[in-house]
Amino acid sequence: MDIEIILEPDLHPNEIAEIAVKAEEYGIRALWSSNYHQNWDAFISLVPAAQKTKKILLGPLAVSPFEMHPLKMANSILTLNELADGRAIIAVGGGGGTLGAMKFSCVKDSCPGLSPFKIIRAVREAVEILTSASSKKFNLSFDGDIFKITRPYMQGFTWAKASPPKIYTCSTEPQMLRLGGRLADGLQMSDVAIPMLGEAMQNIKDGIAKRESEIDNFRIGNFWAWHIKKDREESMKEARRELIFRGSLLPPFSLQHFLTDEEAKIVIDNYNAGPNNEFAKAYISRSGVIENVPEDLVNKLIGDLSSAGDMGDIDKELERFYQFKEAGITDLSIRLFDDPWDGLKTIGEKVLPALKQ
Repeated sequence: MDIEIILEPDLHPNEIAEIAVKAEEYGIRALWSSNYHQNWDAFISLVPAAQKTKKILLGPLAVSPFEMHPLKMANSILTLNELADGRAIIAVGGGGGTLGAMKFSCVKDSCPGLSPFKIIRAVREAVEILTSASSKKFNLSFDGDIFKITRPYMQGFTWAKASPPKIYTCSTEPQMLRLGGRLADGLQMSDVAIPMLGEAMQNIKDGIAKRESEIDNFRIGNFWAWHIKKDREESMKEARRELIFRGSLLPPFSLQHFLTDEEAKIVIDNYNAGPNNEFAKAYISRSGVIENVPEDLVNKLIGDLSSAGDMGDIDKELERFYQFKEAGITDLSIRLFDDPWDGLKTIGEKVLPALKQ
């Protein structure tokens, strides 16, 4: 199993480049730039890194076809790919915070206001457009249910010289997992914990079984929050602060894998409390204080859905990572938060060597 890292979106592109150089020295497989609406452009941020590295893969995570038309997505990733000599990757997802910032919400596979947009169909068509644009063939047009291209789009045919970029889907729910397995070069799951892995891997296998052509090196990644620090209290504060973004807290909730019905109700009631969402308050205030949810329940969520604690907890986390590997995860995508240099050092010197043994 390889290790990838995902960075905060507020880092200056020059610092991303420095981190990428060090990550490459450690043997990190890929570096992902987070795609947020209020921060640096996720594609452009990787240009300095592309120019200063030689092996590490580089890509934005995640880009939605509802925020960026797949044709322009193809322009951007192919440009980055040329600058990186064929090392670009992209993860396409259905939604995210950018859509909320644009007052554009997608619920239950549809997006009000742009009917009949469907999340799964849109991601599928985006992958198809990206794949055809990267194929170095003449593409006259694209006539999808959602996206249409009426002029030749042949970027790869005319100017792209590098090998094609790798195209992933951001997939966690069953239909998206099957879609990624059937069409993409790989996929990125989000916060899929050990109890959820069996079902997820079966859906991926079902998708791969329906591919029209075989694939030799399909990659299965899993976004995983890393909060391990020298100071345990600082680690737990950061983990509490970021808990609102852990995938199992997002609809449709997967809390039945970890909590009793009573515990799950407490979490959901506070998560769905609108302006009184205590998880959101903990993030916005940067305090990490989650009111109205018992501390032992918060700690249980942190323990099940992320890696937190001090240096003495690394061996315990390695045992979890070995289970990820045994289940079929090929790439563990570790999300770093505050102090990314310290996090990278710990990953490079403590985690990677252990996983390679």
